[in-house]
Amino acid sequence: MTQSTSEKIANLAMGAAVAGVAYYVITTPSLRRLAWRLALTGLTGTLPGWFRQEIRHGWQESGRTPATRHPSGPPTRIASNS
Repeated sequence: MTQSTSEKIANLAMGAAVAGVAYYVITTPSLRRLAWRLALTGLTGTLPGWFRQEIRHGWQESGRTPATRHPSGPPTRIASNS
């Protein structure tokens, strides 16, 4: 058996296991409620904190600060005569 074949078989087995667990969680009311609560916690607590951290990290890596973003102020609009 080649490595490529074994990886395909492992991916199929993992996919089948995930599908089975998902079906079991969906059909069991107590587990469905727990999964819903965990999803809400992740979306309202963990995810915004992760976004904030990634944005701050990206800003720091860019080497820019809010004061140096527009040294001469925001761009001005040129009026057209048409």
